[in-house]
Amino acid sequence: MRSSGSSPAPGSLARTVDAVWRIEGAKVVATVARMTGDLALAEDLAQEAVAEALEQWPEAGVPRNAAAWLTAVAKRRAIDSFRRRERLDARHAALAHHLEESAEQVWEPIADDVLRLVFTACHPVLSREAQVALTLRVVGGLASDEIARLFLVPTTTMQQRIVRAKRTLTEARVPFEVPDHTEWSARLGAVLTVVYLIFTEGYAATSGERWVRRELADEALRLGRLVGALVPGEPEPWGLLALMEIQSSRFAARIEAAGAPVLLADQDRRRWDLSAIGRGRAALARADALGRGRGPYALQAAIAECHATAPSVDATDWERIVVLYEALGRVAPNPVVDLNRAVAVSMARDAATALVIVDELVSAGALPGSHLLPSVRGELLARMERHAEARTELLAAASLARNERERAVLEAKAAALPRPAG
Repeated sequence: MRSSGSSPAPGSLARTVDAVWRIEGAKVVATVARMTGDLALAEDLAQEAVAEALEQWPEAGVPRNAAAWLTAVAKRRAIDSFRRRERLDARHAALAHHLEESAEQVWEPIADDVLRLVFTACHPVLSREAQVALTLRVVGGLASDEIARLFLVPTTTMQQRIVRAKRTLTEARVPFEVPDHTEWSARLGAVLTVVYLIFTEGYAATSGERWVRRELADEALRLGRLVGALVPGEPEPWGLLALMEIQSSRFAARIEAAGAPVLLADQDRRRWDLSAIGRGRAALARADALGRGRGPYALQAAIAECHATAPSVDATDWERIVVLYEALGRVAPNPVVDLNRAVAVSMARDAATALVIVDELVSAGALPGSHLLPSVRGELLARMERHAEARTELLAAASLARNERERAVLEAKAAALPRPAG
């Protein structure tokens, strides 16, 4: 495969490889898994291909189709793996021959290979936590520390969970396939959770230099549409799709040209994508038309709809949003839901009432190690003109934030607070 002719510096090369992996990694793993029939092996081979890229690309240059290069290397390593076995049975011999013939072909993964990858990783043989963690790793391309932050657990715990999940799939001989429709219900909840978390990481990255990772959000949208088409009679896939479509409408307004975040109150609503809002509202209406009530994703979509249809922050129906968050808290109890409800209460009523909710979460030890709680508490204290306390909370939030853009926003808010005279 021809290279681009450029030999990037080590730092820029690592960033290039990381970008390729985050954008194309799931397709590489899915393509190799389809050929080998083994998800765990495919993920390991793909990681080995990445390591080889870091060795070869400094001298050879970055290939024009970097993802195809990684796939071809992973396929060759699969052949070598089979050949190294003391006993190469007929199936593996045929597979090796097939891989050898296809290694140089143009890389064109089947359209639903990534969906197969999601369903395989969400096999019922795994616990729900393992299903979601493994899929975020192999589909979302998230690092173990990023996934650990999403689950609020130590990185080592998450690494062990992912390794055990891959080993379990291998030992259980789980096939790489979209299951028969009779098995969908057993995996649907985990699949939707994974798609939601991938989108969430794309919408507001938990770490790194970028506030938005659009490629992740777009992949989640694509998967969400595929899942909705697979199970059109289930309301929650449409609720999730509605949520993602409406939230994605704000991408153009969420960051400045230099990449700095633009918060909701400061966004130019003329830049919101009206077609995405329309698609989201249509998906929510489709979920409602099934007549089975709103689940967690549909309720979140309804909240997003309130924001999307309001002409301004002040003109938003905050009382309705409070009610929707109360319903969401009963259907899917979660401290993040309570925290968001507190924000809505502060807008619908006053900051002091909202602070009571937040302080209850603090007393309960909710969201340990997360920047979210001190961030919201700092905002509320600032609105109550308790500036010294607000500054302490905002700086505490900044110290916990893993995303560089978000940290900068929090530090700027703390710096802007009035200081006592003298």
